[in-house]
Amino acid sequence: MLAKVFSGAVYGVDAYTVEIEVNSGHGEPKTYLVGLPDTAVKESTFRVYTALINSGFALPQGVTTINLAPASIKKEGPSFDLPIALGILAAENDIKPDPLNRACIIGELALSGAVRRVRGVLPITLAARDAGRKAILVPEENAEEAAVVDGIKVFAVKNLREAADFLNMELTLKPHEVDLTATFATHNQYAADFEDVKGQEYAKRAIEIGVSGGHNLLMIGSPGTGKTMLAKRIPSILPPMTLTEALETTKIHSIAGKLGAHESLIATRPFHAPHHTVSDAGLLGGGTHPVPGAVSLAHNGVLFLDELPEFHRNALEVLRQPLEDGVVTIARAAASVTFPCRFMLVAAMNPTPDGYFPDDPRSTSSPLQIQRYQNRISGPLLDRIDIHIEVPPVDYQKLAGLEKGEPSAAIRERVIAARKIQQERYAHEKTVHCNAGMQPKHLRKFCRPDSGAAQLLKTAVTDMNFSARAYDRILKVARTIADLVGAEDIGTEHIAEAIQYRTLDRMTGK
Repeated sequence: MLAKVFSGAVYGVDAYTVEIEVNSGHGEPKTYLVGLPDTAVKESTFRVYTALINSGFALPQGVTTINLAPASIKKEGPSFDLPIALGILAAENDIKPDPLNRACIIGELALSGAVRRVRGVLPITLAARDAGRKAILVPEENAEEAAVVDGIKVFAVKNLREAADFLNMELTLKPHEVDLTATFATHNQYAADFEDVKGQEYAKRAIEIGVSGGHNLLMIGSPGTGKTMLAKRIPSILPPMTLTEALETTKIHSIAGKLGAHESLIATRPFHAPHHTVSDAGLLGGGTHPVPGAVSLAHNGVLFLDELPEFHRNALEVLRQPLEDGVVTIARAAASVTFPCRFMLVAAMNPTPDGYFPDDPRSTSSPLQIQRYQNRISGPLLDRIDIHIEVPPVDYQKLAGLEKGEPSAAIRERVIAARKIQQERYAHEKTVHCNAGMQPKHLRKFCRPDSGAAQLLKTAVTDMNFSARAYDRILKVARTIADLVGAEDIGTEHIAEAIQYRTLDRMTGK
C-alpha cells in the first residue's frame, strides 16, 4: 500500500514542505530510501525500525520504498524520523490515512520510540501553514516554538505510540497555545541594566548616541575598565523588539539550534560575542549544509568583538559585506543561502599591546609597537565604525559609592524619540533607515551645519588632519546628537561633541 506523509525541511532562514511517500510491497524484506538523503537521513531507517519494535509495532514484511520529494533538493538531519515511521505504519494499515493528509509531522526518534526535539521548527511551521496544512505534530520540547504561529494547530507528542494513537483518534491531545502578548511581557526584560554602571558618563553618553543613530562603536581602554560590562547593557537601551523582528530572530536561532527547550520566542535584542579565535565560517556561517554564523545570531541586536586586534585579519575582512548590506550570502556548489544580519557592531580593544595608555608610566610599548598593534584593524573595517572612544579606569570614590546610575529605561526613551525623528526624515528614502546609513547625497541634504559649526569643523579637519572619512563620520554623529535634543540644524555644540568621538583619528592623525 502507498501512504503519504507531509513534513518540512529548512533552507536558509526559510523552510519548504517535504512529501514523504512510503510504499510497502511483497518480496524479501528490504528498505530503499531515496530522494537525496544525507547520512543522517539514511541512518533514520535503523532508528525508525528499532523505535517501531520498542513501541509495540510489527515491522514491514516486504520491500519498503521511502521517497523524499522533491527529489532535487538534498535532505539533511534527523527530523524525518517520526514522519517516516508514521508513513510506514500507514502503509501497513496501522494508521488511518485521512489525518496524515491534513497534518505536517516532524521529530527525531530515540531507539525507545521517544520523540526528541529538532531545530528549525518555527520556519517549518510557517511553511506548513502557508502550504495549507491544518495541524502540525512536533516534539513536546518544540511545542512552544511552533505555537507562536497563528492559523495552524500545534500538537505536542512525547513518543511514537502517542503520535500513532492520536492520528487513529484513539487518544485526544489539546492544541498547544501561546499567548504572544503575555510572552512579550514576560520575555522582554533585560537582566543587565545601565543603572549598575558606576562612573563612565562619557562612555555611556557615546553609547546612547551610537544606539540612537545606529552607529557602530569602538571602545578603547585598559583591561578592567568596564568595556565588556558596558557592551552587555547596550541591548537594554535599543528600541523594543517588534513581533516581526522577534519572529526573524527566533527563526535564525531555531535553525542554528540555539533555541532552548520549551522556549517560544526571543523577545529581547540578541547580544552575541564570539571569541577572537573564531573562523570565517564561524563568523559568517557555513558548513556543508550552511547554518547561521555569529553575525546572523546577532541579527536585530548587538555583535560584540572583544579584543578586536586579536581577531584573525581574514575574519575581520569578511565583516565588511555584512555591515554594508545587512545580509550574508554563503555560496556552495549546489546552491547559495542568504542569512539576514542587521546588527550594531560594538568592538573593544586595548590602547597598546601591554594594555596601558601610552601616557601611563606602566606602559612599555614603543610607538612602533603601538602603531603595529593599531594597524591590525584594517582601514575598510574602521571606515564602518563611526564612534571610537576612550574608556578610562573608574576612580575609587565612584566604585565605592552607593548611588545608582541612570536606568536603561530612561535612556531607551530618549533613543526611541531620536529614532522616531529619523524614521520621519527617511520615510521616502529606500536605503536609509537611520543616520548611520546616510550616503554622501544624504549628508548634503540632511546634515547642514550652521556657520559657526561649519567653521569649527573646518578648523578641526585642518588642524587635526582628519580624513574625508572622518569628516563624514563627524557629520553623521553630529546629526544624531542634534536629533537627541530635537534640533533641526546642526550647531557648534553638536560638531564639538562629535569630534570628541574620533579617538583613533586624533591618536593617529588619520
